[in-house]
Amino acid sequence: MRDRIVDAVEIGDLDELVRLVDLLCDAREWDMLVELRDRSRRALERGRQLWPAASRAEYRLALDAPAEYAAAMLVEDAGGFAFGPIAEVAASTHTWAELAPHAEAGPVAATAAHERVVRGEHVDAGSVAFADVFAVPLALEPWEPEYFVATYRSDRVDVAAPDLPRGRPMTLPEPGTVVADPAFTAAARDLVRAWTAGSEGRARVLAVEGDAATAIATLGVPDVRSAWLDTSEALALAAWAGASGGRRGRRRGAAAGRDLTWALLRALLDLDPDDFPTEGAVRRLRWLSWQAPDVTSGWVLRFAVEDVDWGRGWIVDALDPA
Repeated sequence: MRDRIVDAVEIGDLDELVRLVDLLCDAREWDMLVELRDRSRRALERGRQLWPAASRAEYRLALDAPAEYAAAMLVEDAGGFAFGPIAEVAASTHTWAELAPHAEAGPVAATAAHERVVRGEHVDAGSVAFADVFAVPLALEPWEPEYFVATYRSDRVDVAAPDLPRGRPMTLPEPGTVVADPAFTAAARDLVRAWTAGSEGRARVLAVEGDAATAIATLGVPDVRSAWLDTSEALALAAWAGASGGRRGRRRGAAAGRDLTWALLRALLDLDPDDFPTEGAVRRLRWLSWQAPDVTSGWVLRFAVEDVDWGRGWIVDALDPA
C-alpha cells in the first residue's frame, strides 16, 4: 500500500489517492492514512495540487479513526474542505474525554469541547484550554433546548431541519415605529452570515416600538401565517440557522450556532457581551414563527420576538431559497 501511495503522489494521481483514503479506512490502517495525508501535503511544496486528498484523509481520520488520531486533526489548517468544521466532525464520533488527552491546546480543540457540550457531554472546564473561543459556558443551562446536531458520514453530512407549524392566518396591526437597535441588528445578521456572505441568501431585520405582530406588519409582508413557539423551539431554530451554511455556504457547526444564539439573546435582553442570560429573563421573551407564500423551499428563518415589559418587538426575515 505504501508503494501505491508513493506512486500516486509522484505522478499526481488525485483520483487514486482519494480511492486509497477510503481503502485505508476500510482496512483501519490509520498510520498509513496519516502517511498519505503527510505526503499529499508535502507535495504542495513541489507544485502538486493534492490538497483534496490531504483534506479527505484528515476528514476520515477525524471521523472514523481512534481518538488519538482524531485529536491530531484538531489544528487550524486541517480539514479545510471537509463537509463541516473538523472540530464538529471529530466531536460527532468521539467524546471530549477521549479526545482531550491527545489534543493540542488551541481554539480548534476547544471548539471540539464546545461541540461535545452541545451534545450533552459533561465537560470538565479544567481540561479545556482556550475555552473562551466561544462566549458560552462549558455546560448547558436548564433553559437551553436540545440542539440540532450533525451526523457526519463518509460521503456527506446529515442535519435535521426544524419542523415548524404552518400556523394560522394572521391579522396584522398597523405598522409600528422603527427604532435603532444596533446590537440586535448585528447579532441577527451574524446569525445568518453564512447564508448571506457564503451563499446567495438575504436577510432583513428590524426593531420596532410594539410587539411581535407590529414588527411583522412593519416589515410589510402580506398573507402571513404565524404560530407561537415555546422558548426551546425558538432557540433551537435560531441555533440551527447559525450552525448551517445555507444552500452553498460552509457549515459553521452546532457550537457556533449556540454561541450566535447566545449573542442574539444578549442583544434582545440588553446584556453585556460577557453576561449570562438568566432563565427568568430568557422566558420573558415571546417568539412567533411566521410564514409567507413568497418562499416555500430552501433555508428559511422567519421569526418575530417581543418583550412586552419593555414594549419592543423584533423581526428576522432570512432566506436562502433553493
